[in-house]
Amino acid sequence: MLYLFLRRFLVAPIAKLLFRPKVTGLENIPETGPALLVSNHLAFSDSIFLPVAVPRQIVFPAKSEYFTGPGLKGKLVATFFRSIGQIPIDRSGGRASLAALNTGLEILGKGELFGIYPEGTRSPDGRLYKGKTGVARMAIVAGVPVIPVAMIDTEKINPPGTVIPKWFVKEPGRRLPRLVRPGVAIGKPLDFSRYEGMERDRFVLRSVTDEIMYAMMELSGQEYVDMYAEKAKELLKAGENIDDHLKPRLDDTKAS
Repeated sequence: MLYLFLRRFLVAPIAKLLFRPKVTGLENIPETGPALLVSNHLAFSDSIFLPVAVPRQIVFPAKSEYFTGPGLKGKLVATFFRSIGQIPIDRSGGRASLAALNTGLEILGKGELFGIYPEGTRSPDGRLYKGKTGVARMAIVAGVPVIPVAMIDTEKINPPGTVIPKWFVKEPGRRLPRLVRPGVAIGKPLDFSRYEGMERDRFVLRSVTDEIMYAMMELSGQEYVDMYAEKAKELLKAGENIDDHLKPRLDDTKAS
């Protein structure tokens, strides 16, 4: 009830009024029943614009720290994350993948929509990074449709290190800033029922994950990078060039 109230009367009206997000492919969201929504991750605001775009509630996993802050500020932050459909996940002690998997399966088992970012973290430079195979394991075990989603231009209005999106963006070569409308592109459902019972096969998991990432790449138009985003962030933090650490590829435009 809290989610529906805040989404309908607070978060959604403000987001739509100020940013007018462009949404395509809503017909690919089932009216009822479970589905796994998989999205690229460009900015903090992805978790605002995607739930706003979809009429049904989407449940996302979020760090438990967002829900346990002290004082009034902590309560407001926790209320905000609940209002956009996020639930706390314990990521300590290397249990993040198992916690997300179990939570996702529970939500999907109730016939709801579960959202996940296969890259595991936000892209450091706007490109699409290698997906983690947990999304494939969840898709195979749950046996539900997998719906690829592309967030578009959210990193422009909400660059890394910022929380509140901005309306106007100053771009190189332009004298005046321009208004950027974020986009949400929803693709056709993917069916992985042919892999039923094969959730422990690492080659199957990688194949399914790459098929999901390829669908997201086609929707978003992003360049694909065959490296995990977490590794890329470590390289940047160390002052190194990400591209210097990539393996030579015959076709840099395809996920593998």
